[in-house]
Amino acid sequence: MPDTPLFKQLDHIAIVVRDTEEALGFYRDTLGLPVVLSEEIPSGNVRLTHLDMGNVHLQLVEPLTEDHPLQAHLAEHGEGLHHLCFQTNDVCESLAGLPSRGMRAKSETPHDAPRGRKAGFIDPATTRGVVWEMTGPM
Repeated sequence: MPDTPLFKQLDHIAIVVRDTEEALGFYRDTLGLPVVLSEEIPSGNVRLTHLDMGNVHLQLVEPLTEDHPLQAHLAEHGEGLHHLCFQTNDVCESLAGLPSRGMRAKSETPHDAPRGRKAGFIDPATTRGVVWEMTGPM
């Protein structure tokens, strides 16, 4: 088992929502969190909207197609916490090293993330049911 931490720091907390504009009525207007960026990721069919919480971003994740896997998540669980994302030095290297830590990636190929970054999910079956995502540094 490696003795170095897998993660450097918390990057964002992701909340899955049905409609970003409607959700901003609460997160931006009620809580007062300023919007940092909102970006559609065509390869993932999602809109990712980041709000500034001071030391970490809150990310609203809106699936943009009816067949997106997050639609099933919304139907079963409703809106709410989806995953925690941590920065790592190198996403590809970190994903490849998961088996040495007793975990596996959901996909060995990183997906597109905001601001041109890449990210990858760890299979929650190997993380005690918690959905973890890793992304590279900005």
